[in-house]
Amino acid sequence: SIPKPNAILCISAHWLTNGTKVTAMSMPQTIHDFGGFPQALFDVQYPAPGSPELAKETQGILAPTAVELDESWGLDHGTWTVLKHFYPDADIPVIQLSIDYNKPMQWHFDLAKQLQSLREKGVLIIGSGNIVHNLGRVDWARMNEIGYGHDWAIEARTYFNKAILDGNFQGLIDYQKGPKALQLAVPTPDHYIPLLYTLGLKSAKEELGLFNDKLLAGSLSMTSVRIG
Repeated sequence: SIPKPNAILCISAHWLTNGTKVTAMSMPQTIHDFGGFPQALFDVQYPAPGSPELAKETQGILAPTAVELDESWGLDHGTWTVLKHFYPDADIPVIQLSIDYNKPMQWHFDLAKQLQSLREKGVLIIGSGNIVHNLGRVDWARMNEIGYGHDWAIEARTYFNKAILDGNFQGLIDYQKGPKALQLAVPTPDHYIPLLYTLGLKSAKEELGLFNDKLLAGSLSMTSVRIG
């Protein structure tokens, strides 16, 4: 339902760094940064090209924030598990922007605004994480029961969804000041921060909608946000 992009920039929950980095290699490797899953997942390759040119452009537009051009990372599973369904031919250049884990939530939201010019050039920007993501409270016995959530997960999902749809982005930035249910939903911010990059890119006139909005295994959600 969206035009085929000229390139893709992904902010993945699985690339946490000290400082900000952007992948700048011509052919990024497929990274299998997980354990305990079936071999079929480890066999997946997503051979999309990189874009050193887009990486350098991203470095420039994010100034004065120092951005390191990285040639050692690649496409982690926060990126390829999504893109292999959107663009299975892996024929669109992809770069990743890391998450500086030392920065506050407001900083990430503000940094995202500087990426707006890339959208105007046909670059699809994806924030990949989970809004409700507490692996320590997964109900493994009900793993395959789509829509099942603990009471606190239901409360958190309701809060987050309302804030997103109402445009209360400051409430989402300051989620740590919210109800206890939010702290259970976001025990660490790594999977939450990509949402802030997504919301930071919304202009005043753009429409916003939710899809794939279901709880899973009690303490997870794959709720997704589309802007534009």
